[in-house]
Amino acid sequence: MQQIPSKQLNRSLARVLAAIALTCALSGCSRFRPVPADKYVYVTAKQSFLRDRVAAVSNRTGTVTNGEQLVVLERARRWVRVRTPQNEIGWIEERLTAPQDIANKFDALRKDHQKDPVVATATTSDEAYLHVAPGRLTDKLYLLTEAGTLSLLQRASVPKPVTPGAQPPPIDPSAPPAGPTLEDWWLVRDAKGQTGWVFSRLLEVSAPDSLLRYAEGQRIVGAYILAHVDDPASGILDNGNTITSIPEYITVLSPYKAGLPYDFNQVRLFTWNTKKHRYETGFSERNIVGYLPITLGASKDPYGKSPDAALMLPTFTYHVLAADQPIPTPDPTTGLIKPGRTIAKTYRLEGNITRRLLPPNTQPEPEAHPDPVAEKKAGKKSAKAAAKHPRH
Repeated sequence: MQQIPSKQLNRSLARVLAAIALTCALSGCSRFRPVPADKYVYVTAKQSFLRDRVAAVSNRTGTVTNGEQLVVLERARRWVRVRTPQNEIGWIEERLTAPQDIANKFDALRKDHQKDPVVATATTSDEAYLHVAPGRLTDKLYLLTEAGTLSLLQRASVPKPVTPGAQPPPIDPSAPPAGPTLEDWWLVRDAKGQTGWVFSRLLEVSAPDSLLRYAEGQRIVGAYILAHVDDPASGILDNGNTITSIPEYITVLSPYKAGLPYDFNQVRLFTWNTKKHRYETGFSERNIVGYLPITLGASKDPYGKSPDAALMLPTFTYHVLAADQPIPTPDPTTGLIKPGRTIAKTYRLEGNITRRLLPPNTQPEPEAHPDPVAEKKAGKKSAKAAAKHPRH
């Protein structure tokens, strides 16, 4: 038997393999093609059904819920054929879904702000969508349930969209030029870590009912527990039981108005009177240009003069705009308020007395005031009181 030389055998084998490769290329041999990656859409509706066909009459093939990731199988006009994680297949209207790039934006928002400090907590007064940016016309995806607890991270003020066809109000030639109507939005984080922007009117800042009656027509922006006081006869009930450890709160408030150049213009400390079993104002400051967050802590008396100098007593710190800084306006692109130099003001709670802590040999620095007229009147009132009751 005649043996075929190895070189000739190798050439023959190479020709056979080349022929196989050419045949597969011409016939579209799927085994040698890379499998395309799945494409996804995400459900924006609260709930929807999948259908077996795009027609007036169809059968339901599955149910999908908000935020669910679906694999795209096919597209038709205004419809998408998808597969759910439960392998249910059917058609869904495209307007009830969001593409992958919007989901990526929310993921980036979550990562960028996952370590941001919480400036206050709130609950939703109704179902509310998370938006990828402040504004009613921005992309949305995740739907928050009513009464869900949220962490507030930062505020933005953006123009309210103009209603199509609406008639503009008449122009008063004697009035100063008016800017656009602004709306407030909050960047929030929910219990699952999802992060996005929510219209402020759909949020209720967490504050106990016992404090709301003391708000004097102002909006409570934040309420923070500073200390507790023991009062077995408090009269406050929780599920039929008397609460004996009563929290004392530092609160910050602002007018019920959107687009303000500050987070709050008033600070009030509510201490508990154990004899009258009620809250009283232990400290108050008004007409300030204040910014969140509020920082709580504890400190000894740095001067060593008070009876409780060695004790670590509760402190709170907030920031106000310095007098030499202009009142800020919302950034036209982001809507964020970016104040100039601020002054940190720290106070120590000593029983029912609140005392400001200043570095040694320093005097309080002048601050900005949103209402200079009110500040001038307050200054005259204080001067008259000092003249009537001089200190010796």
